[in-house]
Amino acid sequence: QVQLVESGGGLVQAGGSLRLSCAASGLTFSTYNMAWFRQAPGKDRVFIARDEWQGGWKYYADSVKGRFTISRDNAKNTVYLQMSSLTPADTAVYTCAASGPRSGIEYDYWGQGTQVTVSS
Repeated sequence: QVQLVESGGGLVQAGGSLRLSCAASGLTFSTYNMAWFRQAPGKDRVFIARDEWQGGWKYYADSVKGRFTISRDNAKNTVYLQMSSLTPADTAVYTCAASGPRSGIEYDYWGQGTQVTVSS
């Protein structure tokens, strides 16, 4: 059974930083593309960042480019999202997702999410 478990969310002041973690189990983590999405209140879930297992390519949404960094530790089966220069607009539930080597841009597994709240 595949599980993705996020942690690290919380309340932070504008301008601050947080690091989210997503621990994966039940899959061959090193061969999965991993990504972070977020959903703000009343809005659709949107893509934030993606880390590709092959080649180490990373992709970011324009809204977080230069402020957020996605990384992974294959030895720990964990993907991270380092967030800095946070603003209230970054307030959302952050969810990690895993895409198998043949799934392209589709995601096979999703976590439950972790709340990030940025106060002004």
